[in-house]
Amino acid sequence: MVPTVISRPGFLHSLTSIAAALLVAALLLGLSGYNVAMAFGTLWSGATGLIAGPAQGSQQVPLGPMHLDLFQLAQTLTQFIPLLLCGLAVAVGLQAGLFNIGGQGQFIAGAVTAAAVGIAWPTLPALFHLPLALLAGTLAGALWGGLAGLLKAWRQVNEVVSTIMLNYVADNIANYLITHSLKDPHNQAPQTAAVSASATLPILVGHTNLSFGLFLALLAVPALGFLVKRTALGFRIRAVGLNSKAARVAGLPVKQTLVVTMALSGALAGLAGTIQVLGAQHRYFPNLAGTYGFDGIAVALLAGIDSTSVFYSALFFGALAGGAGYMQDQTNIPDSIGRIIQAIIILFVGMRFLFYQRKRKPLPTPPETIPVQDSTAP
Repeated sequence: MVPTVISRPGFLHSLTSIAAALLVAALLLGLSGYNVAMAFGTLWSGATGLIAGPAQGSQQVPLGPMHLDLFQLAQTLTQFIPLLLCGLAVAVGLQAGLFNIGGQGQFIAGAVTAAAVGIAWPTLPALFHLPLALLAGTLAGALWGGLAGLLKAWRQVNEVVSTIMLNYVADNIANYLITHSLKDPHNQAPQTAAVSASATLPILVGHTNLSFGLFLALLAVPALGFLVKRTALGFRIRAVGLNSKAARVAGLPVKQTLVVTMALSGALAGLAGTIQVLGAQHRYFPNLAGTYGFDGIAVALLAGIDSTSVFYSALFFGALAGGAGYMQDQTNIPDSIGRIIQAIIILFVGMRFLFYQRKRKPLPTPPETIPVQDSTAP
């Protein structure tokens, strides 16, 4: 099999796909009898929090003829946090040529572990309890991702297959725990008890779910960029992604790199689940993960493999999610229009990616062994 160089467009290069998707969405809205200008106007207002008219409450900041609604802005940023971390999880896997679609399971593993640690030791000081819960959830995601990496490295199990299966395993284990050992004894619903106050992330905007986890997610962007571009591990990840056989001939530990990359990818998704529990919901319950793990794939496909591009892509999808609800409240337009726009964007990005790949020439596969001529031979 001849390996190829996988090149993925960055977010700025995907603006044409976004524009095309918005155009198609506008056409669908118009054909459905909705006011297109009003729909996109309210979508923008809900996404950014910038709303025309004077401020009327404590969460509204006056800005001349309009005001900034902190609640609406917080809604967007709350969606942005897990999208960013799950997008980074997929992107770092793509750097090594791995397609990690197990972010959902890794998200769940991190979330339920963080909830368990957050419930335990309620008398532990926050100085120790919160970091311990954050670390436990992140490590749980790393272990769940690393398991797929082990299967890939030592048993050649395709990571797409293994991560899909591990998604279901994680979900069923979590559902078992919240109906048995971790179930809230004071509630009939299958869920954990609320985590201790000492294990919760501080809220940034009152009466919202926007927590200090926003800064942890933002910190992950330059940290991952530095790791991939400036460290020896990052070099190995990129080398394996470009051509694993050439990396093996060059003496790089390909198997170990695959495992570490999947563990790193899982850690990012696990951190997303951890923040969702400790910062937003304060307990684990069914469907807490929503579709964040799968939405991270869309974020990464739109952005490419650069962490900065993933930031912009996640912000865009977070704005779609945050603005769609406000649009529905103000105009009665179904909030599923946001999902429609997202699906059309990915369709256009995928088409452009396939078209671009057909024009690429495959790299030659290096020989497994390089014969050395004996200079003393006659």
